[in-house]
Amino acid sequence: ALSASPSKYVGALDQGTSSTRFVIFDQQGEVVALSQKEHTQYYPEPGWVEHKAEEIFQNSVDCITDAMKQAELNPEDVSSIGITNQRETTVVWDKVTGEPLHNAIVWNCVRTSGIVSEFQSKCGGVDGLREKTGLPISTYFSATKLRWLMENVPGLKEKAEAGDVLFGTIDCYLAWKLNGGTRHATDITNAARTLLVNINTLEWDDSLLETFDVPACMLPSIEPSIGGEFGVINQCPALDGVPIGAILGDQHAATFGQACFNVGDAKCTFGTGAFIMMNMGSDDPVVSKQGLLTTPFYQIKGQPAVYALEGAVAVAGSLIQWLRDNLELGASAEEIAELASSVKDAEGVRFVPAFNGLFAPHWRDDARGTICGLTFYHTKAHIARAAIDAASFQTAEVFDAMKADSGIELSALKVDGGMTVNPQLLQFLADILGTKVLQPKNLETTAAGVAFAAGLSTGVWNSLDQIADLWAEAKQVDLSIDDE
Repeated sequence: ALSASPSKYVGALDQGTSSTRFVIFDQQGEVVALSQKEHTQYYPEPGWVEHKAEEIFQNSVDCITDAMKQAELNPEDVSSIGITNQRETTVVWDKVTGEPLHNAIVWNCVRTSGIVSEFQSKCGGVDGLREKTGLPISTYFSATKLRWLMENVPGLKEKAEAGDVLFGTIDCYLAWKLNGGTRHATDITNAARTLLVNINTLEWDDSLLETFDVPACMLPSIEPSIGGEFGVINQCPALDGVPIGAILGDQHAATFGQACFNVGDAKCTFGTGAFIMMNMGSDDPVVSKQGLLTTPFYQIKGQPAVYALEGAVAVAGSLIQWLRDNLELGASAEEIAELASSVKDAEGVRFVPAFNGLFAPHWRDDARGTICGLTFYHTKAHIARAAIDAASFQTAEVFDAMKADSGIELSALKVDGGMTVNPQLLQFLADILGTKVLQPKNLETTAAGVAFAAGLSTGVWNSLDQIADLWAEAKQVDLSIDDE
């Protein structure tokens, strides 16, 4: 343990793309209180997405205050909090006033596609920086967003070079606001998603800063995820004096919350899209030859970083929404699942939901959705079934790529996210992957992950084994007997 703590509660500030939540956990890893608040999505042009950073901070304070009140806890009852966040979303703010100089540019915003083309041709293609960063050059990552801000916000470049402006991802901005500007820091999992960090050293890389023309003085210091120096809260009375013990990007936190602590352990979160992460251990990072992302998974202070391979599928749960809203195949996701379960399988119908291109392992932004294999025999039930199967096919494709990169055979897959309430999805997934699928009792995996990490930094838990013991299985799905 990094420091012993008599307080038995930990908090998780879970700042997502559509809402912010504060969740309080006890020493058994059970949820004691939860408060959630949505924030406004701004779409100034087609494909552009922005958030107001100040609104997100205010919502964070409101959720913290509300949850602490529900649980009837004082600040001294809370050992520490962790922050987990939507990754890559980019904020620039005034060092003195804390005022953002522009709305936050969100991870899924495509305004930087022109900048991306320019850097791809300058750096030798989409994979030109992969050896150094573990990432493709894509609109997804922060450096392209920061570049856009530098070029489009009057006076920003000059202020940045003079040292008057700070850059950070959402975790960094929230920590800075909560600690009253005493500490400008981020963790390795968030820093490594900027395209400005060397994946081997996990430090800002001078040649990358030069490539993207980013002044080093605006960057936060990079800390270990667990036990890093993120400051102490002094701008939120409900948690006054409580340390920020851990920061993890959302997918990393979910993987931690699923207790994927051994090499080859993997989780898949089925939400709007699907995010798959596999623990690759603390050896040198494996740079993917299959279009996956190489990323730090977490680092405990004083220990080497643990790495992961990550694959993202753009469309999973959102395909079911599309069947509901655009094709009107049912009034709810439940109704569509029921329709799908009325047939024994999709009978040869295949659905590729490339509505806005394909992510891993293809990275084709020109691909579009298709349904094939139709005959007079098929009904809307087969189309609904094929849509649910599509999530599994895409996940299997990412796992094939992971196997090719790592040489690791999947022994089990832990799943979470809204779509996992569907038993057919879990069964089809087990069959197509040829492995058992495990669902946890605690579905709050992202919040739990960063709460476990924060508690580890202050001695609420003393080892990864203790945390693994808190992970309980709700359901195991094995291969069907009639496995073709």
